Amino acid sequence: MAESNKEKFNDLGLGTKASSGTQRSLNKDGSFNIKKINVPFSERINFFHVLVTMSWTKFFVLIFIAFFLVNILFAGAYMLIGLEHLVGIEGEDNIDKFLEAFFFSSQTLTTLGYGRIAPVGALASTLAAIESMLGLLTFALATGLLYGRFSKPTARIKYSSCAVIAPYQDINAFMFRVLNPRDNQLIEVEVTLTLSFKRKDSQLRDFFQLELERPKVVFLPSTWNIVHPINSASPLYRLIEKEVLEKDAEFIVMMKAFDETFSQTVYSRSSYKASEIRWGQKFTYVISKEGDTTIVDVGRIDETEKAALNSIPVQV
Repeated sequence: MAESNKEKFNDLGLGTKASSGTQRSLNKDGSFNIKKINVPFSERINFFHVLVTMSWTKFFVLIFIAFFLVNILFAGAYMLIGLEHLVGIEGEDNIDKFLEAFFFSSQTLTTLGYGRIAPVGALASTLAAIESMLGLLTFALATGLLYGRFSKPTARIKYSSCAVIAPYQDINAFMFRVLNPRDNQLIEVEVTLTLSFKRKDSQLRDFFQLELERPKVVFLPSTWNIVHPINSASPLYRLIEKEVLEKDAEFIVMMKAFDETFSQTVYSRSSYKASEIRWGQKFTYVISKEGDTTIVDVGRIDETEKAALNSIPVQV
């Protein structure tokens, strides 16, 4: 049974050739380090995915720019058909008139309308009707996107920036630490850990699923040290730091949990490269008591301290 853990496998979808080289297969933020080229535009474009997954800053900047450009377009259209078709325009020069047309456009687009300026004639009224209909559809779409961003379940699991090789019982172990910095509750939290090694004298890679001390916890209210014991069944057995670096090891983490807030399963991914492992270190204890309350110092999740590694006896 122990030897089976050393068997190579390749079911991550990365491929031994596709993941060749020394770059990361999986970035620290969980995104894949893969770029697709020669994909037709019609197959590549996915506006909903882009708008829902981009940062809040980019989202609001994009909304503002789109709103600004649409109003410029319609203000130009009102100028083109003639501002005599807009009753209430009081500007004396073209700039003032354009600004009034711009703000009339914004009021029409949002179906707000203060009543001072109004369209007169079939052409201006038709243009205003088209703009108001476009505004209703656009703001309904924007509301849906906003709701989609708020309602999209995400697991904001925080990973330690480094992993460690630390003493564990009478052997050593590979460890990293995770926690949930939010107040929402994650239950039935599961983790799988995969090791990727570069083959000797080759750029191709092999994959090993690592056995964990505890692959699942029921709750995650505090920190969780995820431990892979480096026993005789481990691909890391008897490897020293230099050898792990030469093999360009990458530890790929996949976590799954049930989020009570959304009543949905959420996922989280990350990875550790060989250069991000601290040998002969262990994570410091970041939990304390304050009265009847347990305190978890999230800011110290990356803290480690020296720990003498256990020596592995030579088998005769």
